[in-house]
Amino acid sequence: MADVQQKDTMQDAPSSTAPKRKAPDSTPTTINFTSRNPPWTYLKLQLVPQPDTPPLQPLDPLSARTYLSSALSQFLGVTGTAIPIDILKIENKASGKPTSVNMNKYDCVWVRVPRDDGAAVVAAISSWIGGTGSDNGAAWRVCAKGNFLGALVSGSGSDLFVP
Repeated sequence: MADVQQKDTMQDAPSSTAPKRKAPDSTPTTINFTSRNPPWTYLKLQLVPQPDTPPLQPLDPLSARTYLSSALSQFLGVTGTAIPIDILKIENKASGKPTSVNMNKYDCVWVRVPRDDGAAVVAAISSWIGGTGSDNGAAWRVCAKGNFLGALVSGSGSDLFVP
């Protein structure tokens, strides 16, 4: 008897004349995500001349690459020279006294390395002192390190791409 009642109720419900449901109006929602394994490590490096040495020439991409490769080769050998390093920006020191706008009195380099090699690159660069004897001596100072470029650059990050 219960089966007969179920069949009657199913026949009474109209299938094609039911109005369609309208999607509820809602405001856009914010989407949050977490990047657990970013592919890159970003570094801001300063080239600091050694005391009692002649001043260094302004840093250019070729000399920056040479100094970085020398540091990696000295610390890690051939394996170090195989680490890919992307030079993103070179900031040459401003002439005259440093101001509140430009606190850097040494040349800076922004580089990108694979995340897995970041620790080895920091160790190699921070322990390197270039030049011997009367040559121009210099050392790298690691000013900032992080997995996201925006986190390293103060503010919006727009000053990284200013010529």
